[in-house]
Amino acid sequence: MVLAPVPPIAQWLDELDALKQRAPAFLTVRALILDVTGLSFDRSDLADLCAELAKRNITILGIEGIGPTALGPGFPPPLTGGKAADDVIVPEGNAAPAAPAVPVPAAAAKPTRARSLVLDQPVRSGQVIQHLDGDVTVMGSVASGSEIIAGGSIHVYGALRGRAIAGAVGDANARIVARRFEPELIAIDGLYKTADDLGQKLRGQAVHARLHDDTIVVAALD
Repeated sequence: MVLAPVPPIAQWLDELDALKQRAPAFLTVRALILDVTGLSFDRSDLADLCAELAKRNITILGIEGIGPTALGPGFPPPLTGGKAADDVIVPEGNAAPAAPAVPVPAAAAKPTRARSLVLDQPVRSGQVIQHLDGDVTVMGSVASGSEIIAGGSIHVYGALRGRAIAGAVGDANARIVARRFEPELIAIDGLYKTADDLGQKLRGQAVHARLHDDTIVVAALD
């Protein structure tokens, strides 16, 4: 999902607040991209906007519409459709710039395997665990008022009472598995269900949740 601010930014933030008031979970359970294309933003303007979004518990996973050299530590990564590159400077006149020499690697690098995060301690109320590089496994319970955000699947070997957000960077194959299913909210690849949506049928049971045809399917584990 893409957020595309329009000036005046203060008014845009007010409209965002109105949306969050109508649907509190709508923006907090999605993988969000910030698109600032066409905005005359410098680094301080972008930092202020990211800070305002953070105050609203809106997590930005990447930024579009601004060159990588305009960002730095503390910012989400730029999205350029490939590896990071310098800003492109268009030369004056009609002549096309010469193509830079591209070094040929001696051997293709092996892809890095997604890393899993294993938590030996319970997740306490108020804690937010964010791990976008792979699965999250909790050997204990996840308390009400806490949140787990995983790029892959989420496995809870105790009670799941907080919020579980799997596939946060766009993984439709992510799963949520809990030994005791009592969540406030679950989400997979941007789709979510609240406790009211889930009902009472499987509450307290060992449960497996996954996506099927853009719908979250929840079933008891045998």
